[in-house]
Amino acid sequence: MKLKLVLIAFVAAFVLPAAASAQRTVSAFYYPWFSSTLQDDDYAHWSQGGHDPPMDIASVYYPAIGVYSSKSPVVLDEQMQEIVQAGINEIAVSWWGLGSPEDLRLQGVIAAAAQTGVSVAVHIEPYAGRTPATVLSDIEHLHTLGISTFYIYQAFNGIDPTAWTATNDLLHADGITTYAETSLPGQAATGHFSGLYTYDIVTWGAAKLGRICREAHKVGLLCAPSVGPGYDASRAGDKIHHVLRNDGRTYDSMWRAAIAAGADEVTITSFNEWQEGTQIEPAAPPARRGLYSYGSYNGAWGLYGLQAGAAYLNRTAYWAKIYRQTEPRGLGGP
Repeated sequence: MKLKLVLIAFVAAFVLPAAASAQRTVSAFYYPWFSSTLQDDDYAHWSQGGHDPPMDIASVYYPAIGVYSSKSPVVLDEQMQEIVQAGINEIAVSWWGLGSPEDLRLQGVIAAAAQTGVSVAVHIEPYAGRTPATVLSDIEHLHTLGISTFYIYQAFNGIDPTAWTATNDLLHADGITTYAETSLPGQAATGHFSGLYTYDIVTWGAAKLGRICREAHKVGLLCAPSVGPGYDASRAGDKIHHVLRNDGRTYDSMWRAAIAAGADEVTITSFNEWQEGTQIEPAAPPARRGLYSYGSYNGAWGLYGLQAGAAYLNRTAYWAKIYRQTEPRGLGGP
């Protein structure tokens, strides 16, 4: 409880006025897939790659609130408070098809988000058998829950862009916004998507966001480039790719690039993808847990200990405020 109060105190200074938070979307990719034996029957996702929670987890970092269950109302409430205090006004919830664990938890996420005024979008993942036709059916169902913005991950992985055209035309007629994950605006335009996002901060770093948004705007697409603090999935099985956090400089550089690119909205990879080390959710100070040592956010913007744990939430609020004070230059601008 003491840690929770400290973290909230540090982010509270960056709370945006209600009027400001209603402007320009800052969206964070959110994962409702974590389990704990206190709430569930297993440690789903914390145990990825053969790890043995609660001491040994599939992450380089350890959550400040411990190994949690995404089903817990207490956890959801705390996360939504942190999200809104960070200036994030939308979460894009990872969703793996009807009946999936993420689907079964979605309404709980929606209810918790509603308490803080955070909008809920859905990040439709490449579940088995996914096609434009199944996505159309999925979105028609999810729209009944009040969701009107959808991000389609790996939209063109084995799917021709033209296969999406009729689906998107039908969805847009119902006022639904669709974003394709791609760095090639021509693909998204051919598929009649509303816009694009990049998600992958390893491949699509700060230097590439300007080109992507310029080309997106030329073909009439919204550009929602993804920014992130770094990437380290070495404890989850990826020992090849790595983006250093550089004490917060990586995050700063991506935010600057997204704003300079004239982003129509900014997407954050991620709020809590702990396995890939892209999370901005508070992390615990460095510590040894059993046989295992974990990293921390120590050094980020000169902060250490409990202050460092909330550093990325604080910095998100800082950049979200700057973004909303910047004159729009994309499709939504003058």
